[in-house]
Amino acid sequence: MGQEKVYAMSFAKIYSLLVAKAEKKGRTKEEVDHIICWLTGYNIEDLQKAAANSVTYGDFFQNAPELNPNRKLIKGVVCKVRVEDIKEPLMQEIRYLDKLIDELAKGKTMDKILRK
Repeated sequence: MGQEKVYAMSFAKIYSLLVAKAEKKGRTKEEVDHIICWLTGYNIEDLQKAAANSVTYGDFFQNAPELNPNRKLIKGVVCKVRVEDIKEPLMQEIRYLDKLIDELAKGKTMDKILRK
């Protein structure tokens, strides 16, 4: 799937998929919310507004209040690509979130996921 298609996708749709992935593995929506807020700087209310409105995935990240500086500590592979090697900044932010949700689904503790 091209980057433009990913950026144009509805954040609400992606959000529901992220929550479903976590819940399928016994994790919670609250944990997903905590990860997204940690990564992007959104508060819970603004996150829920974005999920309820027609915000695109690209706009969700481009308008993030404050991307966490510790996100640069996220390393690993998502979709056969190392997240730390992704050159396109917006796609890298998206893949950081994918990686964190993967770690949640694999049972990692929140302290390890959030790179504290």
